[in-house]
Amino acid sequence: MHELTLPLTAELRQAVEDLADASGRRPEDVARDAVRAYLRDEGARVRASAERLAAAHADLLRRLGQ
Repeated sequence: MHELTLPLTAELRQAVEDLADASGRRPEDVARDAVRAYLRDEGARVRASAERLAAAHADLLRRLGQ
């Protein structure tokens, strides 16, 4: 596993530490879970957008593939 250094503002760092403390987890675990959730949600949003574009241009895409 490669380590990634992610600079956070003092406000974000404090929020991560507060949530970690309140939930009995390590700050790294809270941050990792937040990144996973963001990637899941953003990936779903991007896929939905791509599917809408593909559907809107399906005829053109089909003709280009001929």
